[in-house]
Amino acid sequence: MTLRMIPPSGQTYTQILKSTMLMGGSSLVNVALSIIRNKALAVLLGPEGVGLLGLYGAILDIAQAIAGLGVSSSGVRRVAEAAGAGDDEKIARSATALRRISLVLGLLGGLLLAALAFPVSKFTFGDYQHAGGIVLLSLAVFFRLVAAGQAALIQGLRGIANLARINVLSGLFGTIVSIPLIYLFGEEAIAPSLVAIAAVSLLPTWWYSKQISTQPPAMSARQFGREATALFRLGVAFMASGLLTFGAAYAIRIIVLNEGGVVAAGLYQAAWALGGLYAGFILQAMGTDFYPRLTAIANNNAECNRLVNEQAEISILLAGPGLIATLTLAPLVMSLFYSAEFHGAVDLLRWICLGMMLRIVAWPMGFIVLAKGAQTIFFWTEVAATLVHVGLAWLLVSEFGTLGAGMAFFGLYVWHSILIYVIVRRLTGFRWSPANRRHALLFLPASGLVVSAFFLLPAWSAMVIGCLAVVVTGLYSLRMLVELLPPESVPAIVRGWIAKSA
Repeated sequence: MTLRMIPPSGQTYTQILKSTMLMGGSSLVNVALSIIRNKALAVLLGPEGVGLLGLYGAILDIAQAIAGLGVSSSGVRRVAEAAGAGDDEKIARSATALRRISLVLGLLGGLLLAALAFPVSKFTFGDYQHAGGIVLLSLAVFFRLVAAGQAALIQGLRGIANLARINVLSGLFGTIVSIPLIYLFGEEAIAPSLVAIAAVSLLPTWWYSKQISTQPPAMSARQFGREATALFRLGVAFMASGLLTFGAAYAIRIIVLNEGGVVAAGLYQAAWALGGLYAGFILQAMGTDFYPRLTAIANNNAECNRLVNEQAEISILLAGPGLIATLTLAPLVMSLFYSAEFHGAVDLLRWICLGMMLRIVAWPMGFIVLAKGAQTIFFWTEVAATLVHVGLAWLLVSEFGTLGAGMAFFGLYVWHSILIYVIVRRLTGFRWSPANRRHALLFLPASGLVVSAFFLLPAWSAMVIGCLAVVVTGLYSLRMLVELLPPESVPAIVRGWIAKSA
């Protein structure tokens, strides 16, 4: 066995920040594309069309989760383990099995959704009018699953730069094909546009995965069976997780639809998309680079806990000010990305942002369970999260309307953050570092203060408080990030400003 050197903390922080900035930079490009795409869809479709888009998207996500059997996620783990051990032959076998299985699952998943189009339409919309659109989505399932298998190989080998390029190209191609379709055909083009987006997103993943030099090895049926079994064994847990997560999202959309109609579903879709936009690039970077690195050292509890604390620290410092800015400027953000018709989603967006703040805190801990391969614990925590999320939504939406869906998301992460901490404390002896406790004691109360101000005070007073919170937390984050990084990686102008303000 070869021993892998663990980089010093300063280098680790630099590595985390570099990977986050790579994925974050691609996400910023996608944010700009999202402004164009969302604005166009809001103007062309209105809240009802956006609500229909969200429901179709939820159906597609569930179909992908079921048909994919978690193979792409387990493939990342298997390839990362082989790469960490330097076993090129194992990497080639895993890559070959991953690609072939993804292709077969894509075909089977597409056929399954097409066969169930009528009952899915009846259950979701109460009629059969959307069955044709759901049949079209079966093509999107195929394209998505094939692309996911290729992206898993790149991620397992930690090809972060290529994944960033894939994100940008997928967002660009998706914008180019979706807006003209919606402009020409209106609401009728929603399902075809989702298919077109999935199809063009396959192109960059195919191109960059093709550049990985893994010649298909000669594999007997028994060897392929062993590889497939290894992928499916952990994949089933990932599939269950994805199904529960997307199933909860689907159920909540149905609850909102039944309570407030398609317009309410559109407002929820808009708030959900914006709430996850800024936090998304942090979470995406976490899953893309952090998960493979954590998997490589998962047997060393001390290093595992250190890496989680370091990842969490960078994530909190990067995400905190942006989420507080979104809380403060929610009306402006909603108007920028959508239109005045969506102003009713502003308070909903604030509740979702509060939940996202807690999600940033909880997610690094959750990766310990994944890296350890604790399938049973992983499954039951996902079941519990789904029951809590849907249960809270059912109670709160009936009481507070669409706003209750945002409250339910916040309540979910209050509960889940506590649960996952207890679990990883027992798994690895994990404790939050003193630095992370300080950061949490700044950002969490600041977020609560800003939201409370908008509910309790005049708008101008709340805006002043929010802007002050953004400035204070932004300067704090910048200072902390500079202190964490090696001096040579910090621009001279920033070092000079920090030295003067010290």
